[in-house]
Amino acid sequence: MRDYDFDGEPVVVIQHDEPGIGTLLLGVAIGAGLALLFAPGSGKDTRQMIGGRARRVSDRARDVANDLAESVTSQVGDVRDRVTERVDAARHAIRRGHDNVLDAVDAGRYAASEARTELERKIAEKKAARRSAQSL
Repeated sequence: MRDYDFDGEPVVVIQHDEPGIGTLLLGVAIGAGLALLFAPGSGKDTRQMIGGRARRVSDRARDVANDLAESVTSQVGDVRDRVTERVDAARHAIRRGHDNVLDAVDAGRYAASEARTELERKIAEKKAARRSAQSL
């Protein structure tokens, strides 16, 4: 069974290919062939001319590829640096938050201890006041 069943209806498939290096090389080959057909010079001169142009095209393609590689490498480095900076900033913020939580916990413990001490003092005063009232 096929993945798609259109009950015998005609199907149109549109495929769009981006021009790339293959298109360039095809154009170079067609151009070289036409140059051979319509060349006014001798075969040797034409071959030398085509060879020179092919070398220049090859050198230019190599330069473009090297420039592209350098650009990509540079962009990857920049992205890596930005990510590293953001990770470091996030770590710093987490540490700051952790320290703030610890400070708050310590302050809460201190306040609870002070409140307990005050409560125990008041309870002791009330007990002493009740004992003195009962002893009268």
